[in-house]
Amino acid sequence: MILRLDELPLRRNATVSAIDWDGIGPAEAKRLREFGFDEGVVVQKLHTGPIGSDPVACRVGRMTVALRRRVALAISVTGHEA
Repeated sequence: MILRLDELPLRRNATVSAIDWDGIGPAEAKRLREFGFDEGVVVQKLHTGPIGSDPVACRVGRMTVALRRRVALAISVTGHEA
C-alpha cells in the first residue's frame, strides 16, 4: 500500500517509494539527501507535532529527523506488513 509519509501510522516501518524532489525545492532536497532520504530507504514515523501535525519526526537508519509536514507530503512510502 502506498501512502504519504505523513499518513504512515506511528512506529510502522515503510520503504520510501518516491520523493517529489521538485516539489520541495533544491535546499530542502539537499538537506534530505544529506540525512539519507532517497528511494528504497526504510523509514519509520515516530511522532507528529500537536499543531497541524507539524513537525513530523521520523527515523532514517539510526538518525531521528524532524520534517515539516509539507515535506512529508512530498514523500511516498510503501508500508510494511505489521
